[in-house]
Amino acid sequence: MPSFESSSVSPEDRQRYLEDLNTDIYRAVAQPTKSQIRRWRRYLAEEISEAQIYASLAERSEGRDAEILHEVAQAEQRHQHHWRTLLGEHALPEPKPSVSARMLEFLAKHFGTVFVLALAQRAEQRSPYAEDPDATEEMAADEAIHEEIVRALSTSGREKLSGNFRAAVFGANDGLVSNVALIMGIGASGASSSMILLSGISGLLAGALSMAAGEFVSVRSQREMLDASQPTQVTLRVAKDLNIDKNELVLIYKARGMSDEAAEHRALERFGYLSYDCDPSLSFRDDVEAEEGAGVNEHGALGSDIGAAASSFAFFASGALIPILPYIFGGSGTWAMIISLILVGIALLGTGGIVGLLSGASPAKRGFRQLAIGYGAALATYLLGLIFGATVV
Repeated sequence: MPSFESSSVSPEDRQRYLEDLNTDIYRAVAQPTKSQIRRWRRYLAEEISEAQIYASLAERSEGRDAEILHEVAQAEQRHQHHWRTLLGEHALPEPKPSVSARMLEFLAKHFGTVFVLALAQRAEQRSPYAEDPDATEEMAADEAIHEEIVRALSTSGREKLSGNFRAAVFGANDGLVSNVALIMGIGASGASSSMILLSGISGLLAGALSMAAGEFVSVRSQREMLDASQPTQVTLRVAKDLNIDKNELVLIYKARGMSDEAAEHRALERFGYLSYDCDPSLSFRDDVEAEEGAGVNEHGALGSDIGAAASSFAFFASGALIPILPYIFGGSGTWAMIISLILVGIALLGTGGIVGLLSGASPAKRGFRQLAIGYGAALATYLLGLIFGATVV
């Protein structure tokens, strides 16, 4: 390629080079190969779908989030224009998005949850534009930025779900793995179907009660520790009876982490000699209210100990119930064990996929990893059941 910065290149040579370059571009655009047409139409379909997804999410959002999503949708429309230009007449009829893309559109339009954002983030991660010569560098950069935008928008939703929802998923998963392992071990030992069912129900109740008791003790202990460290209002109650020259009121505030100056200032407030805190923007009364409310958010975040215990019981039991369903409906022998494994496998794929979505990882990989762990535990207890069953015989 000649350098136009060099004085050795004449204006005629420069013009001739640009004409040749434009001719090559025209030929590439005017005569695309069948492979290019298929690839460009696939890209166009994906851009149409993504624009619709972001537009639907924007309609279900508010404030700044809605504005951001609208901007991203418009960027996807610019990408559409690029592929339509390259395709020309081949852009018609308009390509249809894939089944998975249409499903995502439906979810975005009717639900608009963090899961849709997580799936959209995965789609942006898989963008091939950086390696495709027919996509511009600007488009590749757009897709990389879109991934970070979606990642940021989904952060708050993930944080909200990461507590209770993750507890639900992991609780159900514990019930699935522990009870299917128990059933496989008992079944391999040659026990009857009624004994397997009894063992499964016992495992369900024992595990669920254990989870509930553990959660109750955990939350109650945390609340008790917070209560023990919670500042009391003794400073307000006894301040009027203290000797201003000889008292330990200042020591209380120092123990709470205040500097010497701030502690003395606060003590004078309590005696009524000052009306404002060290921070001029915080009045005495506001400070009292803030102090009286200290710890409320911490307690609220913990939730109810009884509620936590009940939810843990329900989560574990819901998972532990699945492996024994074939036996509840009268199944027996090898077929009941196979059906149990199939049901558990489907559930494990689901819980693993959900965890993958919440963590921003591949749902498929997390699902199969969860499946391998669950089946691995079942296989281990099955082999132990065979060994102990043969030993007993």
